[in-house]
Amino acid sequence: MSRVTEVWVGLATCGVAAGAELVYSTFESSLAKHNLPVTMKRVGCIGMCYNEPLVDVVTADENRFTYGHVCPEDVERIVTEHILNGQPVNELLIPADGFFEHQVRIVLENCGLIDPEVLEEYQRHDGYKALQRVLSELTPAEVIEEIKSSGLRGRGGAGFPTGVKWGFAAREPGPEKFLVCNADEGDPGAFMDRSVLEGDPHRVIEGMIIAAYAIGAPHGYIYVRAEYPMAIKRLKKAIAAADQAGFLGENILGSDFSFEIKIKTGAGAFVCGEETALIASIEGKRGTPRRRPPYPAVSGLWGRPTNINNVETLANIPWIIRHGAKEFAHYGTEDSRGTKVFALAGKINHSGLIEVPMGMSIKEIVFDIGGGLRENKKFKAVQIGGPSGGCIPAKLADVPVDYKSITQTGAIMGSGGLIVLDEDTCMVDITRFFLDFTQKESCGKCTFCRIGTKRMLETLTRICDGKGVPEDVANLIELANKVKAYSLCGLGQTAPNPVLTTTKYFRNEYDTHIIDKSCQAHVCKALIHYEIDPSACKNCRLCTKQCPAQAISQGEGDHQEIDQSVCIKCGQCYEVCPFGAITIQ
Repeated sequence: MSRVTEVWVGLATCGVAAGAELVYSTFESSLAKHNLPVTMKRVGCIGMCYNEPLVDVVTADENRFTYGHVCPEDVERIVTEHILNGQPVNELLIPADGFFEHQVRIVLENCGLIDPEVLEEYQRHDGYKALQRVLSELTPAEVIEEIKSSGLRGRGGAGFPTGVKWGFAAREPGPEKFLVCNADEGDPGAFMDRSVLEGDPHRVIEGMIIAAYAIGAPHGYIYVRAEYPMAIKRLKKAIAAADQAGFLGENILGSDFSFEIKIKTGAGAFVCGEETALIASIEGKRGTPRRRPPYPAVSGLWGRPTNINNVETLANIPWIIRHGAKEFAHYGTEDSRGTKVFALAGKINHSGLIEVPMGMSIKEIVFDIGGGLRENKKFKAVQIGGPSGGCIPAKLADVPVDYKSITQTGAIMGSGGLIVLDEDTCMVDITRFFLDFTQKESCGKCTFCRIGTKRMLETLTRICDGKGVPEDVANLIELANKVKAYSLCGLGQTAPNPVLTTTKYFRNEYDTHIIDKSCQAHVCKALIHYEIDPSACKNCRLCTKQCPAQAISQGEGDHQEIDQSVCIKCGQCYEVCPFGAITIQ
């Protein structure tokens, strides 16, 4: 086997949370102890979050051996057996499981492969070559035309054609224009933008510079939420390095074009993902939307023409310029070109970050890439598009993931969160969860969103508490449609989607909650109770010792009993019983 030259450790947020920092330092100590000339490298998230901490052992002939779930205790063995003696530790290697087989990595092509804090690493992977071509060979109009030809649509949710959007801002007169990168990723379960910023920040910066050149903007902002400290740290380093190398600042690469980038940290308000609320926040005002028109392309930041794209949209730009619009349009469908990055989360075996061609079916994503559901549970639905998205049932698993097809189901593509739900998920409860989120995140400016989301949440809570009445579902649907039609901004207009999709596809669960006063998934506490089967109980009293409410005691006979008037339905007795004697009714 070829000599080992490098060891890569995934040190994005997911890796660090799993303990990768200690793994990294343990490798450093072990390599130093054995006096091995092996380079240590910090890389971003390669997407296999379910296997963190991840370590790649790389040989001189560029073969990679990927180890998963690496503990500090495993390090010495990997060093001595693999690096010293050339024998990979097979039981620690990640088996081929099809995770990458069906993916096409455009946005994520460098994530997990380069050190995101080293400019030269990005350049060795064709970094800033697209910018060099743009400034030396293309006019701003030609850049816009190339992006139009690619068919790239905004990856932030609405899917508006990117080239067309750039064209609006480019046509506006005046030297003072702004280019804004929207990195305010607030959807529960979504981490696409964070992973890209942590793993390949120069790619987003290069995309911003090209976009700014196309529209004639000398000023740029990256609006990123403060909950992303690692992304912010790496962005700051990348901006400083790009400026030092002449890719930012005055007369970039000797051209007549100048561009600067500043970072604005947001305080975590979900509504600031909306363009006009984001603009208000950058200006130092309260982050609330305003009515459009005028659109930001005409009057945006400080009243100047402004173009806003999200992280994933901008990360596509360098690849399109380097490979051409035709090559990008080769992927995807007629309506939705290219690829889409998704954050896979929920009840799935392979949770993580993926990038797939537009048009791949939900079933292929869940089973071929995601590895199916944990514990072989039955696939029930996916929640796509975040809290403003919708729930698509398993019976529609063959629906292709593209803008048109997803919209036809009643959901939206959104920014790319995809949460997998299994048979143990209560669809009424999950709808209540997302309405609780959007109701709290509503800025309160318009009546339909402020009051409408609150009334929908109250109704859903009442149904989950076993107090629902038959007319509740019809009232929910009527209110949802009105909130969708009359709210001021995208938050309110899409907040009812979970209600509309679950009442459409899972109406039987609403009826069961309301009429039968029962929760089939055994999630809604008011509609369930725990019982001990005397014939199965071995009187071991584990449940009695575990019960925090002291609701379990000796029954009449050789078994335990639950006092239903005291039970708080925490489920701890059910979890600890080794004999399956406790059932949920």
